[in-house]
Amino acid sequence: MTKALIAWSSGKDSAYALHVARQTGDMPIVGALTTVTETFDRVSMHGVRRDILMAQLEAAGLPAIIVSIPYPCTNEIYEARMAETLIEARRQGITHIVFGDLFLEDVRAYREEKLAGTGITPLFPLWGLPTEQLARDMIAAGVETYLATVDLKKLPASFAGRRFDAALLADFPPGIDPCGERGEFHTCVAAGPMLSMRIAITVGETVERDGFAYADLMLA
Repeated sequence: MTKALIAWSSGKDSAYALHVARQTGDMPIVGALTTVTETFDRVSMHGVRRDILMAQLEAAGLPAIIVSIPYPCTNEIYEARMAETLIEARRQGITHIVFGDLFLEDVRAYREEKLAGTGITPLFPLWGLPTEQLARDMIAAGVETYLATVDLKKLPASFAGRRFDAALLADFPPGIDPCGERGEFHTCVAAGPMLSMRIAITVGETVERDGFAYADLMLA
């Protein structure tokens, strides 16, 4: 029997990939794989608090599989801890991992390379979809999400904490991918068809660190 994990970033793309994968009904998704930075106890790169992450996964009906990493973290440490997790996942009968990647060939190639020989196959249900239309489809489907992290080289800090909606898309400067696929921003999902209930989130202050602006999102 095939069983899959969702690579859960806490953001809209992984959430929508879960939704699309469930709609196809090809295989059961039985857990969510998330990297958490030990130093901050937050989702890596996104900066989302652990309590929000756990609320998301409870609403998604998925047990959490946490890969803990230090800060800063070398590629060697990250890959070693991920490899250990994947070995255990395979022992538990996991055959596939679903990713929310959209079009970055190098990212997809990296995932395929690291999963080669593990017995686990990567799946990319959103791959190649036009991101402007995808962004609007997510909004139309009722996906409520907020910009948790902004790359200050690409967007001003004022975008951190904003809701991902039509007004936000209209405000993006030229060259910004509507889904943030090039790392312009990362998001935190609060509601949508992949969640059984809405997660009430409040937006706190914005903190700038290492070239990024982090909106402190909290459970209301």
